[in-house]
Amino acid sequence: MSGDSFRNRRNGFQTMNGGKGAFPSSGSIKKIVTIVVLVIAVLVLAFNCTYEIKEQEQAVLITLGKASAVTEPGLHFKIPFIQKVKKVNTTIQGFAIGYNKSTNEVIEDESLMITSDFNFIDVDFYVEYRYSDPIKAVYASKQPLDILKTISQSCIRTVIGSYNVDDVLTTGKSEIQSSIKEMILKRLEEHDIGIQLVNITIQDSEPPTARVMEAFKAVETAKQGKETALNNANKYRNEQLPSAQAKADGILKDAEAKKTERINEATAQVERFNAMYAEYIKNAAVTKERMFYETMEEVLPDLKVIIESPSGEMQTIYPVEPFNTQTQTQSPAANGENMQ
Repeated sequence: MSGDSFRNRRNGFQTMNGGKGAFPSSGSIKKIVTIVVLVIAVLVLAFNCTYEIKEQEQAVLITLGKASAVTEPGLHFKIPFIQKVKKVNTTIQGFAIGYNKSTNEVIEDESLMITSDFNFIDVDFYVEYRYSDPIKAVYASKQPLDILKTISQSCIRTVIGSYNVDDVLTTGKSEIQSSIKEMILKRLEEHDIGIQLVNITIQDSEPPTARVMEAFKAVETAKQGKETALNNANKYRNEQLPSAQAKADGILKDAEAKKTERINEATAQVERFNAMYAEYIKNAAVTKERMFYETMEEVLPDLKVIIESPSGEMQTIYPVEPFNTQTQTQSPAANGENMQ
């Protein structure tokens, strides 16, 4: 291509684009870039110099490596690129030990434990916590939540290992929870990582296999039957005691009455004997004869006379009383004849 043709084409191109001034100069490009950079910097500074703290939330403001707590909710300002903010949620949160919280599946490595009587048992816990000191929660340790979980698992296994399997399954749950909570609080106080334990509860406790679970259920049913039988026995005892007490009181009263009656009777007989003895002393022969007749009056009405033949065979039995009656009946007639 010749030099004349090249110049003609360049002139034509300039004519098509509005002449020589259609291309921007290097100074214009620098101005545009500067304006864009300034706009971006302003936007960055505008969005990076404020931060918002929500309710039940605290922040840690870091100024050149020095941390300070910001506890008031609302909009706050900070110096861009010099101050940094880390927010901490202070609401009560929780995590599960022994099972997956989302799927509710058992995590055997966490739930399987051994009791003091060398029985295996699956126990699930739920731990509730909150961040009490945001600065310590951010700077005291790298993973404070992992530390809390490790402490909780250690305390749980220590306490479960000091109780027998029956206590863990039935009656000792409240005491176990209290012991675990007290031990965790003591450990957290020693570590001082800015986390506060709110509560720990046993979600479930059961034997690790189906056969063992059935055996434990049978044992639990037997214990409930024992408690029911004891309650029924106590109820029956409480119902029968008043009746038995009343009968015992009646027997005692009857015995006291008979005792008094016997004493009075014996006293009267003694007095009668003493009186009779006094009369006997005065006139022994007459008193002895009177006593003989009185005794005969009591004995003869019941006396029966048996008359036997010379051969020794019994013939007739005659009571004495008819003879007395007959004698008393004939006596008036005889007396009448004599009177005539």
